[in-house]
Amino acid sequence: MLKNHFIKQLYNSFLDLVPILAVVLVFQVLIIKQPIADVASLIMGTLFVVLGLALFIQGLEQSLFPVGEAMAYAFARKGSLFWLLIFAFCLGFGTTVAEPALIAIASEAADIASKGNIIAHSSEAKSSYALGLRITVALSVGFAILVGVLRIIRGWPLYYLIIGGYCGVVLMTPFAPAEIIGIAYDSGGVTTSTITVPLVTALGVGLATAIKGRNPMVDGFGLIAFASLTPMVFVMVYGVMM
Repeated sequence: MLKNHFIKQLYNSFLDLVPILAVVLVFQVLIIKQPIADVASLIMGTLFVVLGLALFIQGLEQSLFPVGEAMAYAFARKGSLFWLLIFAFCLGFGTTVAEPALIAIASEAADIASKGNIIAHSSEAKSSYALGLRITVALSVGFAILVGVLRIIRGWPLYYLIIGGYCGVVLMTPFAPAEIIGIAYDSGGVTTSTITVPLVTALGVGLATAIKGRNPMVDGFGLIAFASLTPMVFVMVYGVMM
């Protein structure tokens, strides 16, 4: 049963990659009109990607999704709002602060800030700036997940948070330093990581399932959208403070 399911995952992963491969091959052969340099490496790399995607999806289905849903259900049954909110904040903060994409963005931003004389040229100043960005984004995601969980519990409409978040972005943009605005906008994208998304989604769906009167389809999703907004506001505030 498990073997057949994994084989199906491999096949689905390959189908997901077919459009990408088709675009690359068409432009390489018909538009650029150059032969593929190393066909063997391309084939081997594609096989590794297919295998990696299949293993990743299998891991999500067997571990992260069940764990997230089970913990949300357990917290709901226990009835402890305080610990549920603490867990939601820690989940958002912990999964974001160690996100490789965020580390790369923060490091690149620190290098550019140093070259533009926004911060000192020393490695200590760049490390401090990059760490500050990472902590700021992680705090914003933790706050967003906390508010998102509270939304599910209280039954607040999702669009209240989304509209409010975008209003906050628009209001903060004129006051933020020009050098930080692009970084702030990009920081919202790096929060949608391969670990944060499945765990947070599982948490929202599990919580909506456990609470009477909540629809998992309506109330269980939307946490990631709000978590992508809050870093923009937080990073712009960080830029003002710096």
